[in-house]
Amino acid sequence: MTQQHPITPPPELIADWIEIAKPEPWKRPPNPNALCTLAAQWGADQELEACCALLEVSDDNARDFLQCARRPKHKTRAEIALEQYDRCVSILKEKGYSPAHCIRDALVYLKQLEESRRR
Repeated sequence: MTQQHPITPPPELIADWIEIAKPEPWKRPPNPNALCTLAAQWGADQELEACCALLEVSDDNARDFLQCARRPKHKTRAEIALEQYDRCVSILKEKGYSPAHCIRDALVYLKQLEESRRR
């Protein structure tokens, strides 16, 4: 194969990815999973740009919407915890329990566990 594929990343970008994918602090060989992820993201970005050009999307809001739909952000642990808390509160309310009472019971239980470990 002497022809290069049209979406082959430039050598400079590949060199950057290799540096990014090297585990710290030893700078050993790059992590193949990290390299594959970076390459897949780059390829998806190239496809997104081509789709926007084909659909003639020039509005920044539409472009942002497409970008978010194609690569959603991962939720933080705090966001996940708050969602779970809200879900639990709604379940407790449906069953007629007070969320505050359940939280207090859990804290009392944790206190008892701590005291039993000190003995």
